[in-house]
Amino acid sequence: MIKVGILTASDKGHAGERSDESGKVIAELVREISAEVMEYVIVPDERPVISSSLKRMCDELGIDLVLTTGGTGFSPRDITPEATLDVIERQVPGIPEAMRAKSMEITSRAMLSRAVAGIRNRTLIVNLPGSPKGVRECLRVILPVLPHAIEILKGQTGECARPE
Repeated sequence: MIKVGILTASDKGHAGERSDESGKVIAELVREISAEVMEYVIVPDERPVISSSLKRMCDELGIDLVLTTGGTGFSPRDITPEATLDVIERQVPGIPEAMRAKSMEITSRAMLSRAVAGIRNRTLIVNLPGSPKGVRECLRVILPVLPHAIEILKGQTGECARPE
């Protein structure tokens, strides 16, 4: 089983002024890979708050996969990628590249995403868009490879090459 953490970065969501539909989409879709949501938080768009929440999920709770939603755009309050970069040890550029490439087939605005992905200890952190539609589109792209990525991080497998 993959232990998942969901972090929604949203000032309005944190204040109770907006329902977190994107977080709900993540929780729904990760069931397809036999994952269980162990932690779900809605935090304000504050870099130290996001960073400390990510650290807690990785270091204290032992979450395997943290999926964030929100804060990846151009708004001055959109700082989720920076908060993620504050805590990861290694970047995984192929994940956001794949999400942007697929999203570009739908809208040219996908190139404005600043999402990042990376590894902290044995946890994979991936930034997703803030809209339910964007979350669904991007998570559908990466969902098939996430179980293998987590197996590698946990030391359960080491081979990425497909059998001949």
